This record gives sequence, structure tokens and C-alpha cells, in this order.
Amino acid sequence: MERDQAGTDMTMRVGMGIDVHALIEGNSLILGGVNIPHPVGLSGHSDGDALTHAVVDALLGAAGMGDIGGRFPSSDDAYKDADSLTFLSAIVPELTEAGWSVQNVDATIVAQRPALSPFVNEMGANIARALGLEPSQINVKATTSDHLGLAGREEGIAAFAVALLEEKTPDSP
Repeated sequence: MERDQAGTDMTMRVGMGIDVHALIEGNSLILGGVNIPHPVGLSGHSDGDALTHAVVDALLGAAGMGDIGGRFPSSDDAYKDADSLTFLSAIVPELTEAGWSVQNVDATIVAQRPALSPFVNEMGANIARALGLEPSQINVKATTSDHLGLAGREEGIAAFAVALLEEKTPDSP
């Protein structure tokens, strides 16, 4: 356990999330809630938003609260074609009730094409809004895999996220 500058005990926890979806014809490419123009999109029971799914997993993991599949199972038709940003919004009250405050999220998308850098600020802003955070608390990056693996062959897109949670003490805001 650490102490802050005032000498108050504080607990922080880190979680990591990873998600990978196949690229298929006929679907929209949605990442971080942004519909990106591209001839193929991500498969999935919901909107296939691998970035948002990785962030959900990172947050739930940091809190020790399972994973996205346990909260929003693909076997439940209620989540068919769902906007994945609603998954983020839905877990905020659970995190708060469990005594956690999201401090920041850092995420990376791995895709050969399309170029995603023009969209990362909007993705970050969407994730921040869904979590009730400032955009400066969310960082989204995009990279390629230099034509290696499933992303390099343009068979799919992967996303990785790390989240930092701080335990809220009774006297914290």
C-alpha cells in the first residue's frame, strides 16, 4: 500500500485487456465508437469494437471483477449488435460501487490497414465520455505489425489496453 502526499493510504491496481476480431466483408469497422470508412469490418456479436472490448477487460481486470464475456456474454441476444461504448458506461457504476476510481487508460490498436491515426483522438474522447473522464485520461495509439501475423495479413485487428484504478477512500472526492 502506498501513501499519498498527505500521508493517506492509497491502493492502486492495474488491469490489462486484449481483444482480437476477424475482419469480414459486410460489417462496419468500429473502433472506440468511431465508424471508420473501410471495405471490411470487424466480426462480433456486438459491434465488434475490439478497442472498447479491450478497455472493458482492462478495467474489470484491475478491479478483480472478471471479464467482458462474464458481463456481456455473446450468448445473450440482448447484446446482439450492441454499441460497445454502452458496455463501458454500464461498468462505471459497478466500479464506483466497488470503491474504484479510473485514473487512466492506455490502449494500442494493431492493424495493417486502414491508417487509424486520424481517428485516435475521437476514439479516446468517446471512451473518456463513456467513462465520465477527461480526454487527457485516455490515450489511444495505433500501429501496424509490419505485415506480420493476422493483423499484417489483414485478417483481423487486435487491441491492447492497460487501466489504472485507485481505491476511493471514505474521505476522497
